[in-house]
Amino acid sequence: MSCGWWGNTPSFSDDFITYTIKSGSHEVENNTNGLFTSSSMRFQAIFDASCIYQTRIAENQNDINKLMGFSDCSSQHQSNSARFGWNWRENALRIYAYIYVDGQRQEKELGTAELDKIQSFGIRTSGNSYIFTYNGTETTMPRHCSGGTGISYKLLPYFGGDESAPQDIRIKIRNL
Repeated sequence: MSCGWWGNTPSFSDDFITYTIKSGSHEVENNTNGLFTSSSMRFQAIFDASCIYQTRIAENQNDINKLMGFSDCSSQHQSNSARFGWNWRENALRIYAYIYVDGQRQEKELGTAELDKIQSFGIRTSGNSYIFTYNGTETTMPRHCSGGTGISYKLLPYFGGDESAPQDIRIKIRNL
């Protein structure tokens, strides 16, 4: 029997994945929304100066970009989902709980993130609620179904509502 690693070889320096949304795009390069089979996710993220942006239309600065999350209740993400969102507004990177509940979007600001610092995130389902954890603080949001997530998929970073990324946006994420 050998003493080799099974699966991916671990990294002991930087095990974050850098997601890039190219200028003029909404989605990350090589976007794959793989199946999601859990009722929770935990990850860390680092935002850098590329996340400081100005939209062409002033009111679009309030649009919430998406960080990461999952679809829910065996439905499409614009019907039922939970994810973290973010935007650059009033000289701060703001973090949000961002959900769809039976097709109705809801969001709640959770705080601000410091650039180039590790931020901790978690989402879990609990009955008919989502529990968002941002840097140790929990926030409860409503959920449409109460069982498992069903047939679900992971949602990766996405820029915008109305406008695409004004420059290349880079976000580093480490799944926990």
